[in-house]
Amino acid sequence: MSQLIYVNGAFVEKEQAKVSVYDHGFLYGDGVFEGIRAYDGNVFKLKEHIDRLFESADSLLLEMPFSKEALSALVIETLVKNHMLSAYIRVIISRGVGSLSVSPFGIPEPGVVIICEPLQYYSEEDYEKGAKIVTAGTRRNNPDALSPQVKSLNYLNNILAIMEAKQAGATEALMLNSQGFVVECSADNIFIVKDGVIKTPTVNSGALNGITRRSIIEVAKELGYPVIEEILTRHEVYTADEVFITGTAAEVLSVVDADGRKIGNGQPGEVMQALLPAFRKYARAIGTKYTL
Repeated sequence: MSQLIYVNGAFVEKEQAKVSVYDHGFLYGDGVFEGIRAYDGNVFKLKEHIDRLFESADSLLLEMPFSKEALSALVIETLVKNHMLSAYIRVIISRGVGSLSVSPFGIPEPGVVIICEPLQYYSEEDYEKGAKIVTAGTRRNNPDALSPQVKSLNYLNNILAIMEAKQAGATEALMLNSQGFVVECSADNIFIVKDGVIKTPTVNSGALNGITRRSIIEVAKELGYPVIEEILTRHEVYTADEVFITGTAAEVLSVVDADGRKIGNGQPGEVMQALLPAFRKYARAIGTKYTL
């Protein structure tokens, strides 16, 4: 059966899933999105993702065409129609079809797209060996210009950073803010471990307050690890006992090399190895359950 995608009021086959070239999401990146994950019939923290989507839309004066409950139901319906119990889900709300003017006013209604597909972004070998990161020359957008809490369709800042990483043969790009402090990676939050304490950059420094980030903090505390949010420098990354990144796709992935410097013993550390199975268990229990 062909993959079905929800596009502006109808489920259509993947090959027919199209939007107008006049859609301001296409023209200007004017819109918001969420990346969500389903684990064995449980949409992990669906409510939190939908809440954040609405917050992003509010920040952009983008009027949502559905209630939170209706949009959540559409997410579940998309999964069921595609017979998927485990999947990556992308919910996209664009400004909608307008003119070539950059102005968002006068556009009659937003565009809505929901995609779900199998996710295999990182292999088990990646989790066993760990990742390499490099510091990008591209700085993270300044929070007083564009809040990192808005997950907008304009991801050029992150794209430029990951391009640098891939050209250097790395898995991810480490991004700094305008002051040179560590913020996050191009698509993941970052944590370090030093002397048994887990640390992660503050949200105020420019990091996305990721849902997986918050969940890892919760799981880590349940496992007995102290967690601190504070300003971090690259020195603290380089000299950490462990470094790991977190995100919807990555879950919890160890970093064993940062800018050519071996982290710890160059192998995934014990904290990451404790967190990954605990998080995966947590992700299958917390959220919105459904059946096919």
